[in-house]
Amino acid sequence: MSDIKRKKGESFDAFLRRVKRRWLMSGRTIEARKHQHFLPEVSRNRRRAHAVKRTRINERTAYLKKIGRLKDDEEMTSK
Repeated sequence: MSDIKRKKGESFDAFLRRVKRRWLMSGRTIEARKHQHFLPEVSRNRRRAHAVKRTRINERTAYLKKIGRLKDDEEMTSK
């Protein structure tokens, strides 16, 4: 955690500006942004299983649309 303390009589805006400047100079914000959206590598078997599941769902919805048990997207949005 940060060891920056608010000075006596310092406004909160000035304190926040000083803290942000110190973080920017230390490189913490850049490092945090690098790791912000990091996704670990998914295993090959897991990707294949997900692909199979996705195709089965798409086939099932196409079949239900074909037999009339599921309405088309165009019909649902027009109402």
